[in-house]
Amino acid sequence: MNLQSFHSESKIPKYKQLVASIESSIADGSLKKDDQLPSLNVIKDRFNVSRDTVLTAFNELKNRGIINSVVGKGYYVASENVFIQQKVFVLFDELNSFKEDLYNAFLEQLSSNIQVEIYFHHFNIHTFNNLILNNVGNYTYYVIMPANLNDTHKAISSLPADKVYILDQTNEQLSQYPAIYQNFEKNVYEGLQEGLSLIKKYKKLVLMFDENSQPVGILKGFTAFCNAFELSYIVLPSLKECMPRIGEVYVILDDKNLIRIIKKIKEASLEIAKDVGIISYNDTLLKEVVADGITTISTDFSFMGAKLASMILENSQEKIENPSKLIIRKSV
Repeated sequence: MNLQSFHSESKIPKYKQLVASIESSIADGSLKKDDQLPSLNVIKDRFNVSRDTVLTAFNELKNRGIINSVVGKGYYVASENVFIQQKVFVLFDELNSFKEDLYNAFLEQLSSNIQVEIYFHHFNIHTFNNLILNNVGNYTYYVIMPANLNDTHKAISSLPADKVYILDQTNEQLSQYPAIYQNFEKNVYEGLQEGLSLIKKYKKLVLMFDENSQPVGILKGFTAFCNAFELSYIVLPSLKECMPRIGEVYVILDDKNLIRIIKKIKEASLEIAKDVGIISYNDTLLKEVVADGITTISTDFSFMGAKLASMILENSQEKIENPSKLIIRKSV
């Protein structure tokens, strides 16, 4: 590799000169993908700079995804796209239609020289920990969706604190990090309260709640609402043994159970809204048309994604509660 000579009188820091030199070698074809770079000590001695200077340059290139390191072997060219200035690690719990809206809005607001790579932990703490620990130092920023997993702060603490953004759910253990999040307890309580006049025509509220994947704030907001307005309610973990009855209104948190309850209502020869009500969580285009329209309590995922992008671009350290609203349709 033919590195350019450093200019000691230049106002450009030496580590930046080294970064530019490596970029130039990649651009002119002297370095190609998977080629090994000279070691830290070789570059240090050749150009009479400190080891820290070389390491700083390598870390910047590593954060941008241009080079990577292999323990015990050294540094290698990972990408020939030297125009990538920042590389973002995104860790979601799962991908569904509204998370896709969030992700697309996030991408749309970023500039073309920012590369985003997305991963999923599927509510598995071991997967969560491994994905983070295996990517420490490989990205410029880290966007983490911890969901309801316990002790996520332990793995997250291995990342640079000023490069982490928490998304969708947060907690006291993650309070030091900037975040754009949902206030599930408040959103559910206020959403149901706004629809109180419609809900009161039913005898009982039924919440479908899976503690393994759904935010506990939803359960708290739901029970607080029912108790505050002295409404009869029940919380069920599954629809398997459930048969809808006249006078019930179902609060459904995921799309699979939404389809199941609609199917069960039809099988029981009942009518949605007239006999059984449905309120779903998180709005999608599908819910505008299914069963003539499903009432939803939903945050604005497109706003969440766009706001997250602006926070990263502006290096903002804010904590922002994402807005939510009740969207009334014909299902109640």
